[in-house]
Amino acid sequence: MAPPSFDTLILGCGYLGLRVARSRLRSGRCVAALTRRRAVELANEGIEPIQGNVLDPASLKGLPSARTIIYAVGMDRSAGRSMREVYVDGLWNVLEVMNERSPDAMWISVSSTGVYGQTDGSEVDEDSPTEPVEESGRVVLEAERLLHAMRPGAVILRFAGIYGPNRLLRKDPILRGEPFVGDAEKWLNLIHVGDGVRAIDAAEAKAERGAIYLVSDGTPVTRRDYYSHLAEVLQAPPARFEPGPAKPEPNRRISNRRIVEELGFLPEFPSFRDGLSNAAATGD
Repeated sequence: MAPPSFDTLILGCGYLGLRVARSRLRSGRCVAALTRRRAVELANEGIEPIQGNVLDPASLKGLPSARTIIYAVGMDRSAGRSMREVYVDGLWNVLEVMNERSPDAMWISVSSTGVYGQTDGSEVDEDSPTEPVEESGRVVLEAERLLHAMRPGAVILRFAGIYGPNRLLRKDPILRGEPFVGDAEKWLNLIHVGDGVRAIDAAEAKAERGAIYLVSDGTPVTRRDYYSHLAEVLQAPPARFEPGPAKPEPNRRISNRRIVEELGFLPEFPSFRDGLSNAAATGD
């Protein structure tokens, strides 16, 4: 007997994926999610748990068909597997099943702006070269290419750094008064998790098959401004900065122009100042 069909199947029901699921449940949609060890937690949320692991092909036989597939699998460093195994091999295993089970489903993949390697602070959009300087970016780019080779209609969303309730970059060191070591004038690119959910919804509703979009709030911020404001929001000691060793590292300003113009995506939190205040004041 074939597994039942669902409106939405989420693979990677973590910080972002869980909020996508909750949003869809509130709209009356049926949601299933793959999980390794959180079946009871997901069931209590109203999500149909599918026990399995992207690195165990046999466990994926129970994946159901779905109208929309949201792929947001991330690293669990406690699992002892490499990033390439999770991002590339795991994706291959899922595609082998779902390309047969739901060949026409809308596939939305949560990727990363880490595929860009610019170090000069320049503005980056979807047409900019993808030449990552870090191994993690190279693995993410390999996964994207595998996805479009095996499923050309998949929509890829390259996310900037996700923050929100219970997830504030460097919150604990700021509260302890520890200095930031490095170049404080380099850029950060961010997106509030709630706006990440909205971006996925906009992609499902309007994106052309096979499209790629950058997902950010459209307001890049220097590390100095971000950490200084975060310290104020947290009522912590003023942020301190110390120079670090000079080394090449990503430094770019992510443009969200295409997703705004083509999909009508309008962030509720269009700058880190709005988003940090919200994130610090609310919980899950």
